[in-house]
Amino acid sequence: MKLGSIPGGGAIWNTIKKEKDNMAVIPTNNKKLIAWVDEIVKLCRPKDVHWCDGSKKEYDDLCSQAVRNGNFVKLNEKKRPGCFLVCSHASDVARVEDRTYICSRKQEDAGPTNNWADPDEMKAKLRGYFKGSMEGRTLYVIPFSMGPLGSPVAKIGIEITDSVYVVVNMCIMTRVGQKVLDALGENGAFIPCLHSVGAPLKPGEKDVPWPCVPDPKNKYIVHFPDEGAIWSFGSGYGGNALLGKKCLALRIATSLAKKEGWMAEHMLILSLTSPEGKKYYICAAFPSACGKTNLAMMQPTLPGWTLKCLGDDIAWIRIGDDGRLYAVNPEYGFFGVVPGTSDESNPNAVKTIQSNTIFTNVALKPDGDVWWEDMGVPAPDKAIDWTGREWTPDCGRKAAHPNSRFTAPAGQCPVIDPDWENPKGVPISAFLFGGRRPSTIPLANEAFSWEHGVFMGSTGGSETTFANLSQAGVLRRDPFAMLPFCGYHMGDYLSHWISMASRTDRNKLPKIFFVNWFRKDTTGKWLWPGYGENSRVLKWICERVEGTGKAVKTAIGYLPEKDALDLKGLDVSRTDLDNLLSVDVEGWKRELADIEQFYSTFGDKLPDALKKELEGLKGRLEQN
Repeated sequence: MKLGSIPGGGAIWNTIKKEKDNMAVIPTNNKKLIAWVDEIVKLCRPKDVHWCDGSKKEYDDLCSQAVRNGNFVKLNEKKRPGCFLVCSHASDVARVEDRTYICSRKQEDAGPTNNWADPDEMKAKLRGYFKGSMEGRTLYVIPFSMGPLGSPVAKIGIEITDSVYVVVNMCIMTRVGQKVLDALGENGAFIPCLHSVGAPLKPGEKDVPWPCVPDPKNKYIVHFPDEGAIWSFGSGYGGNALLGKKCLALRIATSLAKKEGWMAEHMLILSLTSPEGKKYYICAAFPSACGKTNLAMMQPTLPGWTLKCLGDDIAWIRIGDDGRLYAVNPEYGFFGVVPGTSDESNPNAVKTIQSNTIFTNVALKPDGDVWWEDMGVPAPDKAIDWTGREWTPDCGRKAAHPNSRFTAPAGQCPVIDPDWENPKGVPISAFLFGGRRPSTIPLANEAFSWEHGVFMGSTGGSETTFANLSQAGVLRRDPFAMLPFCGYHMGDYLSHWISMASRTDRNKLPKIFFVNWFRKDTTGKWLWPGYGENSRVLKWICERVEGTGKAVKTAIGYLPEKDALDLKGLDVSRTDLDNLLSVDVEGWKRELADIEQFYSTFGDKLPDALKKELEGLKGRLEQN
């Protein structure tokens, strides 16, 4: 489509990539998309407009441009080929939950755990922020697909941004380019995602390495679930700016999933194959700091067992034609936490990020490589830390920010499952929930039923440490690890989970388990070694799926019998094993009181089935 066919389009679009006839061509005939981009161009007033084609040449050109402009640092090509380091502004280092909004038409639809604002009032306010926000910058149009193109649950988004960092990260994290526009067609629906760092440039003004709005009060990450749109202003970091990730793949997707009868979950997907060749697919949800990525790429210590990764963060789940639940990873890459990633904790992640990776907020060594805390290699004598200052091991500062990240293509993972891009998804054998709990919660626990499993997932959470809240031992409930990511009322979300049992044959639903790798004894010693040894628990879970695993029925669920876990070659004492697989009745009674208080948050939206499960647990504990 030529620009001249768009009323008033010639002046607006004359900066799009030129063709030989000196006329710019818009690479789509989708009138709704063209009109939306035109509207945003007029609002944000960029210097240039670029439609992303998703090619390697485009990616390489943008990274080279960012290096020349001082936004990126190219790393040592021999040590980390195709890798770059980016360091953010000190005010822009993580998701900003207090500036994240669910702007549903009715406040009650957002629920008590989300920030809400009237959608019309919020849009009017944001238009004021976006007006002229891209002056002096290039506006990039990123057509992207969450999920493999052609998948029954794939969704197309269009992100408009003025950040090169966002463009290249989205090219890694999602499927980007002309193929997406071709799939969209002339009349296809898309999710509009608008983003600006909020830092217009005056003529001749030199850009800064990380443009953003420094004042947190002027950052906004806003979701409009009733129209399926996302507007983000002021932040250039992670899930605040890569709008395909938490914003679309969870907050907007949960609302769509509820309407359309599927599930959008904060879950890893892995496959586990037994020595006999039987393959099991497992989805697992854990709050932060519970080892999700480590589990997703784990190297089993049990001989003959093989683990493959399909995704480390998000699963979209639908009911297949055979009545089973099928999971698809909507992402195309990993956006993982760097500190603590080592050959001991996650050797497959270390291999994944050896090339073609963007590192954010880690330290730069004199040899042009990167370094971070708990990397498993000695600290350099000196480096440049993530703030740009000289760093030495005895300077008293962290070299890498605690939330520093790597962005790497999922296809580079050495244990990526061959079915990770299967458009139909993979059939789920089991759901795992977990948390970081030093006491009360046993190593492994199987639900009695689907409803009991939803109860277990709804009460999950972790106890904090001094490192993250300046107060240790505070229990934070995080149902299904979804509290910051559910795009509607959490009580309705729990009802949606309950309803899956009525949408298919409940005998075809996955079994549900709760695991806790973080149990300690009274001296503070870990009772379970974790990492690759967790495969021993996964083996028991697979045996329970088959109906062969030995278990004992307790007040809280089915626990492994003392000899049910394969502990061959593992040094775990009988006393520690008893603690790991025991029911702490008094601890669970205290747990009940906390669950009741937490459930009161949801008022009359709490499903009756969960009230019944709570009363059932009370009764069973009283009998012990």
